[in-house]
Amino acid sequence: MAKKSTGGLTKKHWFGYMFGDWGGCMTFTLMSSIFTLYCTDCLGVDTTILGTLVIIWTIWDAINDPMMGALMDKVFARKANAKGKFRPWLLRATPLLAVTSIALWTVPTFFEGVTLLVVLFVCKILYEGAYTMFNIPMGSLLSAMSTTDAERASLSSARGVGSMFGNMIPAMAAPVILSMFDSREGTPYAITAIICAVIGFVICLLHYFMTEERTTVGENTKADDIKFSDILVVVKKNRPFVALCVHGICICTMQYIAQTLSIYMYSSVFHNTAYQSIGTALSSPIMIGSMIAVPFMCKKLGLMKVIRSSLLIGGGIYAILFGMHVVMNVHPLVHSVISGLAMGFGMVSIQMQWGLVGEAIDYNEVVTGKRTEGSIYGTFNLSRRIGQTIGQGFAIYALGWIGYNGKEEFQTATTVFGLKVLCVLIPALFVLGSWAAFKFIWNITPEKKAAMAAMKAAPATTETPAE
Repeated sequence: MAKKSTGGLTKKHWFGYMFGDWGGCMTFTLMSSIFTLYCTDCLGVDTTILGTLVIIWTIWDAINDPMMGALMDKVFARKANAKGKFRPWLLRATPLLAVTSIALWTVPTFFEGVTLLVVLFVCKILYEGAYTMFNIPMGSLLSAMSTTDAERASLSSARGVGSMFGNMIPAMAAPVILSMFDSREGTPYAITAIICAVIGFVICLLHYFMTEERTTVGENTKADDIKFSDILVVVKKNRPFVALCVHGICICTMQYIAQTLSIYMYSSVFHNTAYQSIGTALSSPIMIGSMIAVPFMCKKLGLMKVIRSSLLIGGGIYAILFGMHVVMNVHPLVHSVISGLAMGFGMVSIQMQWGLVGEAIDYNEVVTGKRTEGSIYGTFNLSRRIGQTIGQGFAIYALGWIGYNGKEEFQTATTVFGLKVLCVLIPALFVLGSWAAFKFIWNITPEKKAAMAAMKAAPATTETPAE
């Protein structure tokens, strides 16, 4: 079992953990918001080729994430680092993340043809490797920093706040900078990447210096006990983990379809990318209010009930917005606010899912006798990468299916309607898929949670909870 610190979670810990996703998202948000536009309009990459590259990139990420998590578990179990199990990896990854991000958005612009594709491919692989090295230990820290359900909820909220700022700043800055230049030039992408990378570097360092690992691997978790094949046992025995993985696929598919194609909605349907920044600013109070209110709601109603309800509401709002687009011309600001509201409700599940990952880790410790935060988080991240692959890959291929032409200033009516389907209706369906995962697969009830706590305190021979 885990060995736990007696010290309490402090405000410094809370803000330090908040800076983790904030710093990481400063560069990663550009991947979902303008990377496709950068490739199609600036670099001139064909959508079919780009879609194939995205699938290859994400297959590597899918392999990379659980391997990185298991590696961290094994390294620490074999030779404990006095500075912690995960934090040393943060310090190694932070400078790599900034350098590879800047390279990705600048170096390929100096090449053409096949050479451009090769350079783009390599730069993306290097950036994603650096991001994985940062993201896996950052996410795993939640379980290593928390010792109670209340602390998990608090740190989940902190990560949600950090993610909001980390997503909001690039999402607001990038369209404004793009509107000052031609989107087919490399200058606005380079400016955006450098600004975000520098800010992200500073914030990631704050994350490292302001966090502390308070839960460590116990004596019964040895390096030789941790195997890469353990995840197969987890999938078989850990039903809550399976629910989380289905949720991760669905919610990330929704998120990346919406974020990848949102810039096209504003450039090709509304003909002004600046509206996206204005809409983000208008909807940000909704997101901030959600970040503040949700932890209190979870204490009164329960984490799972809040997540399920928010997913149902978010899917319903998306459906209403699509109906509006079918029967009328929706003003871009109206679209921004309503879609922001729908996304906000859907993002509640992303904000609070990290506490559920902690519950799945505890459940796994009870049924397997091993505490492997890195492996569990890394494999959960794999499911999110699958969702990212589906979302980005589908979105890119779909641009070709609906007849999008990046060299044309105005798109056909069929293409415009296709963008509305992709940006509004499709996300609604995947939000509801995430709701179904928690409704029909997740099986940790309050009673079972109490039984788990009792079993963790009992001898190892105690019978495991029913799956």
